[in-house]
Amino acid sequence: MAGVRRRDRHGRGVRGPLTPPQAPVSRTRAERFDDLVDDEVRRLGLRWGRELAKVRFSVEEVPPVEPGFEGPVPLGQTVPGEGGRPVRIVVFRRPTEARATGEAEIARLVRDLLVEEVADLLGLSPESVDPSYDSPDD
Repeated sequence: MAGVRRRDRHGRGVRGPLTPPQAPVSRTRAERFDDLVDDEVRRLGLRWGRELAKVRFSVEEVPPVEPGFEGPVPLGQTVPGEGGRPVRIVVFRRPTEARATGEAEIARLVRDLLVEEVADLLGLSPESVDPSYDSPDD
């Protein structure tokens, strides 16, 4: 019986993932962004849990805009609850990532965006919702 080939024809060896799937480096940008939003929602929920109990948070890739739309692309929006549906606060991943210059700035934008949307929903100032609002440090 002939020997089993353990390398591909270019001599590089068997191809496959370089890291285990549970390693942080294996997560996609979208998954890391979702985690970031979840962390911020959890943090806000510690202080405003009762007020936010019926609010749903979600991430979408891009906002729905009409053809010919002019103006800045929104980073997020609050969708009113209608017909028994809960109020939703949506964060748009791609515009947020496009506006930031790095991971730290993405985190700051997500934090400030969620604080602004929650403040607007609750009729409060962003600073009263989160004292760290609009500060450069996390």
